[in-house]
Parts: sequence; structure tokens; C-alpha cells
Amino acid sequence: MTTPEPVDAADAAPVIEDPRRRRAILLAVCIALMAVVASVSGLNVAQPQLAVTFDASQGEVLWIINTYTLTLAALLLPLGAVGDRWGRKPVLLLGMAVFGIANIAAAIAPSVEVMLTARLLSGAGAAMIMPVTLSVITASFPDGERSKAIGVWTAVAGGGGILGMYLSALLVDVATWRWLFVLPIVLTIAAAVIAAGSVPNSREHAIGRFDIVGAITSIIAAVGFTYALHEAPALGWKAPLILGTLGAAIIATVVFIVWELRTPVPLLDVRHFSTRGLSSGSTLLLVLFGVQAGVSLVLYPFFQVVLGWSGLLSTLGMMPMALLMMFASGLAPRVAASIGARVTMATGLLIAGVGLALMAALVSVDGGYLTVLPGLIAMGLGAGLAMTPSTEAITSSLPREQQGVASALNDLTRELGAALGIALLGGLLTAGYQAAINPHLDGVPDSIADTARGGIANAAAVSQNAGPHADQLITAAQDAFITGWQQAMWVGVAVMAALFIYTVLRGPKTTPPGETNTETGSTVQTVRSS
Repeated sequence: MTTPEPVDAADAAPVIEDPRRRRAILLAVCIALMAVVASVSGLNVAQPQLAVTFDASQGEVLWIINTYTLTLAALLLPLGAVGDRWGRKPVLLLGMAVFGIANIAAAIAPSVEVMLTARLLSGAGAAMIMPVTLSVITASFPDGERSKAIGVWTAVAGGGGILGMYLSALLVDVATWRWLFVLPIVLTIAAAVIAAGSVPNSREHAIGRFDIVGAITSIIAAVGFTYALHEAPALGWKAPLILGTLGAAIIATVVFIVWELRTPVPLLDVRHFSTRGLSSGSTLLLVLFGVQAGVSLVLYPFFQVVLGWSGLLSTLGMMPMALLMMFASGLAPRVAASIGARVTMATGLLIAGVGLALMAALVSVDGGYLTVLPGLIAMGLGAGLAMTPSTEAITSSLPREQQGVASALNDLTRELGAALGIALLGGLLTAGYQAAINPHLDGVPDSIADTARGGIANAAAVSQNAGPHADQLITAAQDAFITGWQQAMWVGVAVMAALFIYTVLRGPKTTPPGETNTETGSTVQTVRSS
């Protein structure tokens, strides 16, 4: 595959000095990002309605939801590189067009097949949009404003999913599941209108051919790991499909690394992972998003089954964490400028770890929501402080001509981290629940007891037909869920503690404003990768 001719320096990296235009650019990319992240989890609240509308099995419903995530994860790196080479603005606008049309098709889909196709195309459009939204900021904003803009971007990336899920749940409650797609369609149109007149048409010097081998192997690896992590909790880690998928992903990863080390123009030069910024930033985001996704997985059944809340109210219960995360993400650049990126990242991890410990120690059935609220507050503040300097550490670790790839790597790390957290913390919750409920099922008929062992939602459903054992079943299930919750949270605390130590030892160093990173040739404001 050939690439366009190199462009001149003015087209390669225009820095926008007009503050009004910078605000318009930031607004456009953040609205587009909001559309993408809201679509990741928006359909989760409409699973029953999807099953009824299409007469679909639970497996088909999950494919409708996960096809978007798989496609997004698979195409992030290749399309991030395409944006660098062929122009960020045209790739962004093309992505918006594909994304918007795909969401319109999904809204009017008459069958499962049409819905799956629409979700696949929507994921492809999102993979064009997401890395460009960040690379436009890193390539176009001057040093003094870049960190602030990345903070705003991080706030939307971190909290936008929960806000999107709340709006989606509201639309399902007041209208129908098909109205879920109105939100991303409207956001995409608004972002396209603003971006058309504000986002610069920038691309970097294209040297050599596009790395097709790297692109193909990265797609196989991303799809393999994401699929296996999503499906392993349901199918089991020893299932042949899971083992085969993981094996293919591992082989593809090895081939990718070997090829990237040998090819003269790599899709992603893996040597950059030896730098502090890229290694610590990507590790932090991988773990932090994993823990956050695992916490969300645990919280929703607690709200809905233990406390008896609706889906809308359950999502509202997550808002303190989302809003404080967004607030802290915007505050983080100023904190990092004062005390350094590494200390800011470590402080955020410490606060988030305390939040997990509070959720493990205080949670109770009788205490309800107030027993988890302090932990949610601390998690939001800590995550927001840690994520912004981590994102900037990643983008500043790669050369300016690879900002699309850097942005895509940042996004892919978040996606894989979320899948990993759901698989591992969800597995710990399930194992803890099953071990804790068994001693409390004495006297319960075997058929009912077997169903109750499947999870707290199963126990709540079967208790309606359990007669005199109903109260015993509900109490046992709630207590067992709390036990599994605590085990998962304490493991999360241990993981965060290890990450805290790693960040203290290997976090990015501070670079004076305007100093050039000698490893990448990039001019950065607050962090370096040495």
C-alpha cells in the first residue's frame, strides 16, 4: 500500500495560536469522543428490549453489544496511523460519517443481522474518530495549553461512559431502545459541524510504506485478547474456544513485536516501551481502567438486586465517581505542573486505592448506598488525578509524526484494561459468592440451590418460587455477594498498591517547559520518557 507524498512542515504540524479556534477544536473533538465512549456501554441498559424485539438469544444480544467494542479495539492502532499519514481532519470527518450512518442504520434495524452489521461499521467509524480526537490536540495545541486540553479530553474519556449510560437508561425508560441511537447521532452531527470549520487539516511526513504486517497482527492480537477476556467468564478459561483465541492472540503479539523490531517503518516502534513515560503511563491506564470496570461490574448488581434500584437509579448512583473523575482530570494538569507528573500519578493511585479499601471495608446490606459512597468519591478523585498525566506521558513518549499511533495506543490500553478488569474481578466475585453461599443452602431443594449458586440475580429470581425458603435464599445470596465483593475489592487494593510502587519507581520525570525530549524529538510541557 502506497502512501501520499510527504507534505511540507506547515501542513505537518500546525500549532494553533488563536484561543477561540482552540476552544472550538477542543469542543469538537470532545463532543465526538463523547459519542464514541457513550456507545460502548449504552446498549447494556436495553438487553431485555433487544431480546424481545429481535427474538434474540442472550448470546446474540451480547454479540450486538460486543461487536462494537471488538471492532473499535481491533482497528485503533491501524487507523490511528492512517490519520497521521493521510490527514487527521479527513479521517476524523470520514469516521464521523461512517459512525453517524451506522447509528442511523442501527436505530431502524429490522433484524439481528442488520443490527450486527451496523454495530460493526459503527465500531470502525469510532476507531477513526477516537485516536484523532487526541492526536489533534497534541499536534495542534501549544505547549502551554496542551496539558489543559488533554485534561479535558481525559475527563470526557473517563466519565463520558457513565454519563452516556445514564442518558441511555433515561431514553429507554421514557421512550424505546431505538432512541438510544439519537444521542450518538446528534453528538456526531454537532461535532462534524464544528470540526469542519475549526480542526486543522494536518498530517505528518509519510516515510516508506504503510506497515501492513504490523496492522494485521495488531488486529488479530487486539480481537483475540478482547474476545477472550469478554467471553472467558461465561465460557470458562479452559474452554477450547478461549484457549484457541488466546493462543492466536499471543502468537500474533509475538509476531507483531518481532516484525516491529525488524521493519524500517514500524506501525508502533516497541522500543519506546523502554521509556518511563510510555511504560508507566500505559501500565497505569491498563490497570486503572481494569479496576474501574471491575468496580462497575460489582456495583450494578449491588444497586439493582441487593438494594432493589432501577437501572436508571443505579446509573445515577455511579454519578459521584464519574463527576469527580471529570473534575479531577481537569485539575490534574495544574497539580502536575506544581508537584510533577510522577507524584500526581502516584497520589491519584493512592487515593483510588483508599477508595477501593473503603468499599471493601464499609459495604453492607443494611447500610445501603451510604456504605459505598465514600469509596466512590475517593475512586473518582484518584482516577481523575492519575489519568491525565498518564495520557500525556504516553503521547509525549512517541515522536510528533506518530501522535495518532500514540493516541490509539492510549485508547487501546483503556479498552483492554476494561476487558481484563471485568474478567478478573468478575471472576473473583463469582468464586467468592459461590464459596460463601454453599454453607447457607441447607434444606433448600437441589434445583433451587443450583440456580442460586449461579449468581445473586439468579437467586433473587428463583426465590419467588422458593416458598418457605425464600427469605433464607435472599439472605444467603446477599451475604454471599458481599463476601465475594470484599474479596474482589481487596485484590483490587493489592493490585493498586503494586501499581503505586511501580509508578513511584518508574513514573515519568519532570521536564522544564519547552524542553525537547531527547529520546523522541518532541517538545513537551510536563513529562518526559527518559
